[in-house]
Amino acid sequence: MGSEISNPEEQVVLITGGSGFLGLALVEEFLAEEAPIQVKEIRIFDLVEQNEVSDSRLKFIQGDVRDLSSLVDAFEGVDLVIHSAAVIDWGAKDEEEVMGVNVGGTKNVIEACNQSGVGRLILTSSLDSVYTGTSLIDIDESQPYPAKSATSYCKSKTLAEKAIISANDEKLMTCVLRPASIFGERDPYHIPPLIEMSEGGFYTRLGNGKSVCQHIYVRNMAWSHLLAGKELLEGNSKVSGQIYFITDGEPVNFFTFFDRIVRESGYKIWPSNLWLPKWFALPIAALSELGAWVIRPFMRVNLKFSRFAVNYTCTDYTFTSEKARKDFGFIPKYSGEEAIKRTVGYFAKLDTN
Repeated sequence: MGSEISNPEEQVVLITGGSGFLGLALVEEFLAEEAPIQVKEIRIFDLVEQNEVSDSRLKFIQGDVRDLSSLVDAFEGVDLVIHSAAVIDWGAKDEEEVMGVNVGGTKNVIEACNQSGVGRLILTSSLDSVYTGTSLIDIDESQPYPAKSATSYCKSKTLAEKAIISANDEKLMTCVLRPASIFGERDPYHIPPLIEMSEGGFYTRLGNGKSVCQHIYVRNMAWSHLLAGKELLEGNSKVSGQIYFITDGEPVNFFTFFDRIVRESGYKIWPSNLWLPKWFALPIAALSELGAWVIRPFMRVNLKFSRFAVNYTCTDYTFTSEKARKDFGFIPKYSGEEAIKRTVGYFAKLDTN
């Protein structure tokens, strides 16, 4: 299925959400001298222009994935699209917004690829697509989708994956990458709230410290896209139409993992070992969600404490990236220690106020 793209040394790549956390890591990996895909142009399609990475090969296109016409125009002449734009939701967003961007936007990206003649497409999905709310241990890509998704966000990722896989054909080769919990420089989701809690003088963790999950350094996640993209560009039918879990670390407790980064970034954790049992945290999270819902007509809040967050961090969730290693040679580019060092270096200098 699929033919090899001509002149593979000079590619035009477009990244939806290219100004975001993972998007900028993708840009940096594509611009690296050792990148397996050599690019003549990288188009960043996003709502806001980034100002951290500068290169003559970069082109910013302001747009919303919910606007099909803007996507069609932006995709003209593109060889590979990486669709990483999404609403990341832990319980604060309206379902209409989540589904509109994550599902409707994905369907628009597929349609734009077909209309503009783009031949290769990678979706950055999430392990949440198969999240059940109960422990999942040592699963692989054969894990079925749940009969009922835990949240609208989980449902949106499931539907987006299904749309991408269904779109795979001889003209448009597609694949899906499911990252573990992503961390690293510019992480807006995990580390800043923990630093904020540390600076508030009272640091609490959820659960009992025994539940484990997996993570991936953002630059390793970006690296996996380049490796998979290279195989698609070369017409490797083994990768097209496939879904892959991506992780670079062993299972570890969520808070145990991030506590190290918080401490080494120079922030104090006090009390040193306070854990809120799940049964105690859930009703508090429910009240937090209720408060956010009550004030939603007047203001939006970035809800950091929800029932989903409690369940997620108190549930075992482990899997393997063996399929990605076999199919497109995914081996982490950055070691675990280097990933921690780079992350700590960024947050140690960051003014979070």
